[in-house]
Amino acid sequence: MEENQRIKRILEALSKSNFRLKFSLKEKDKEYVRDKGIDVIEEHARDFVGKRLAPANPKNDGKQTPMRGHPVFVAQHATATCCRGCLNKWHKIPKNVELIDEQKEYIVEVIMTWIKRQMENQKNV
Repeated sequence: MEENQRIKRILEALSKSNFRLKFSLKEKDKEYVRDKGIDVIEEHARDFVGKRLAPANPKNDGKQTPMRGHPVFVAQHATATCCRGCLNKWHKIPKNVELIDEQKEYIVEVIMTWIKRQMENQKNV
């Protein structure tokens, strides 16, 4: 699947953020992705986005995504899809409004593109 141009642009912009660059998949995260398979990881991403980001006012917004513990969590911080504030700042997705299906799909695609890039980089080292 060819990367969406919008996603390429946002990942390029995020690559200039020193904070976002601190995030990468550790070997344990990569093993988890390999063990579960990319489709299961995508299901997890959909679930996390639906439960933690989709509501208009998510519980503990700004603190709802752990910094580690799952490859999707790491990806969310790397891609500024971790909270509604970051979604607004980086992706122009407004706060205080429930996410629509297209927005949720876009967020999952951003997360999964970043994870796939991380997995590909690992193979080239």
